[in-house]
Amino acid sequence: MDTETDPAGGPGAEEPPLTEPSPAERARSILATAWSLSLEVAGHRLEPVALRAADGCGLLLHGLPATDVPAEVAAALAAARGDGLDAVAELTDVAPTPVRDRVRARLTLRGRLSIAEGSGLGLRPAWAVLDEGGLAREIAPGELALAAPDPLAACEAGMLAHLDTAHADAVARLTRLVEPRLLLGVICVRPVRLDRFGLVLRVEHARRHHDVRLAFAAPALRPRQAGCQIRLLLARAAACPRHRLTRRP
Repeated sequence: MDTETDPAGGPGAEEPPLTEPSPAERARSILATAWSLSLEVAGHRLEPVALRAADGCGLLLHGLPATDVPAEVAAALAAARGDGLDAVAELTDVAPTPVRDRVRARLTLRGRLSIAEGSGLGLRPAWAVLDEGGLAREIAPGELALAAPDPLAACEAGMLAHLDTAHADAVARLTRLVEPRLLLGVICVRPVRLDRFGLVLRVEHARRHHDVRLAFAAPALRPRQAGCQIRLLLARAAACPRHRLTRRP
């Protein structure tokens, strides 16, 4: 459905509806589902560092065993007290299905690291960059703080893995919604991403791959709604011509 907009882009202009999560939402989803990260502080790289909790305003890290913290870092943190130290945290988002190039995104946060209450460490980001598909996008701290994780972030990995291993036939039927030119010489098709706006298929060829988003008819805010939307996609696919696919490896 077309949306009317002000051609001058002035106050009366309507923003186009979202068709996929914003970079800030993607970053929050990565933070919400990550278990660990790497940390650069005081000239040292520490990894893996367990992530206890995260929101848009900061990260709470599990306290590191004293044997894992270089003496220089421990001394610098103690001396800095509440001011903290400059630090960079890096998180990697990995696809839960066995696709080629499983790294879907990298999130980098720069901020101040300080000793939090108890035995933990706290990082308050002042700068964030999401590198996704070869495109690096900077996220303002205020934007990150206001964003929320995608509502399907917590269940995405389990749903994709189940779809890939238990319903390969359904994935094959969904390829009828993919442009035929993208299926020429295809080797394998697997689900690679799921969010409230749709399902993304990874179409792999011998030396390249394409990610194809199949949009839901309406946003799915819960796992059951996502299942219903996938069934609607399958119903649409049933009315499309069948494509010949190569068997999965």
